[in-house]
Amino acid sequence: MTAKPQSALLSPLQTARQLAAEFALTAVERDERGGTPKAERDALRQSGLLALSIPSQFGGLGAPWSETLNIVREFARVDSSIAHVFGFHHLMLATVRLFAKPEQWQPWFEQTARKNWFWGNALNPLDTRTVVRNLGGWREFSGKKSFCSGASDSEMLIASAVDESNGGKLLIAAIPSGRSGITLHHDWNNIGQRQTDSGSATFERVRVEESELLLDPGPLSTPFACLRPLIAQLTFTHMFLGIAEGAFEEARQYTLGETRVWHKSSAQDVRQDPYILSHYGEFWVALEGIRLLVERAAALLDQAWAKGPALSAEERGHLATAIATAKVAASRQGLELCSRLFEVTGARSTHASLGLDRHWRNLRTQTLHDPLDYKLHELGDWALNQSLPTPTFYS
Repeated sequence: MTAKPQSALLSPLQTARQLAAEFALTAVERDERGGTPKAERDALRQSGLLALSIPSQFGGLGAPWSETLNIVREFARVDSSIAHVFGFHHLMLATVRLFAKPEQWQPWFEQTARKNWFWGNALNPLDTRTVVRNLGGWREFSGKKSFCSGASDSEMLIASAVDESNGGKLLIAAIPSGRSGITLHHDWNNIGQRQTDSGSATFERVRVEESELLLDPGPLSTPFACLRPLIAQLTFTHMFLGIAEGAFEEARQYTLGETRVWHKSSAQDVRQDPYILSHYGEFWVALEGIRLLVERAAALLDQAWAKGPALSAEERGHLATAIATAKVAASRQGLELCSRLFEVTGARSTHASLGLDRHWRNLRTQTLHDPLDYKLHELGDWALNQSLPTPTFYS
C-alpha cells in the first residue's frame, strides 16, 4: 500500500477515490483471506481521512456528516469491510462528542488528528456480559464483549459495561486499546464483512478512570445525544448503497465484456438483448430511489448536527424516520440487486476468482445488525399514528 499523506491539492473525496482504486486491486483476495487489513488501515492513517469529521479547530478536516458518509459509500463500492471500520471510526468519535464533556472529547479529537489514531468498537449494548466494579477512584470492567468491529489495530476503544450495583445502568468509556487486561480475539469468521475484525474481546479487571467515562451528558440523554444511533444507522445505509452501486458496476462491466447473447435471443449483441436491458432498467430505478432517500437523510443529519443542543425531540424524531426509510430501501433493494446481478452476467460469472458473490454476502451479513421488521414497525407507527420513534441504541 503506497498511499501518501493527503495533498492540499486533493479533496477528501479525491483522496478516498485514489485509496479505493488501490483497495479494489486486492479486495477479492482479502475477502477470501479475512483477518485484519493492516496495510489498508495504515493507508487510511497516512491519508489524513481519519480526521475527516473532526472540526478544523482541533486539527481535523471539518467535514459535515454528508461528506464523511459519502466517503464511507465510496469505499463500500469496492471494499465494504474498509467502509465499515472507517465509518465506525467516525461513529466512535461522534460517540465521545455526544456523550462526553468538552474537556474530554476535545483532547481526544486533537490527539486523533495529530497521531492518526484509529478508534474501534467494543460497545454493543445488547451484550451485557461485561460488568463494572466501583473501586472508589476508578472502575474495573470485566467480562466478554461480542461484535467488536475495528477493535484490532486500533489505538482507542469505546467500551461498555453494566453496573449491576446501580440497577444495570450502562456505562460507556473511551480507553486505550492496548490497556492491560484487554484481549482482542481474532475469531471473526463469518460469511461477509470478513475484514472488519468484528469478533470478541475479553476484559479482565481493566482499569477505567473517571475521566474516561462518558457520563455528561451521557448516553441518549438529550435529543442531540440521541443522534448517535441515527449516525450509526445512516453509516450502515451508506454502506448498503455503496455495496449495491459497486455490485451494479462490476456486473455492468462483466456484461459488456464477457456475457454472451443467449442462443434464442433476437439480438445480435448483448447490449441490445431485451431481457438484459429490462433487468438493468430495474436495477437503475432501484438505485436511483435509494440514492435520493440516502442523500435526503444525510442532508437532514447535517441540519440536525448544526443545531447542537438546541435540537428538539421532534426534529430528532423526523430525522429518525427519514433514516429508517432510507435504510429499509437500501437493505431490500440492495439485497435483490446483489442476488439478481447473476441474471445479467451468466453462469461463467459465478467463478470464485471473480468474487461477485461477496457483494451479497457482505450486504446480507451487515443488514442483520438489527431486524428490518422493527424498522418497519416504527415506520408503520409513524405512517398510521403519527408516532415518532422512541430513541434507543438502534433507532
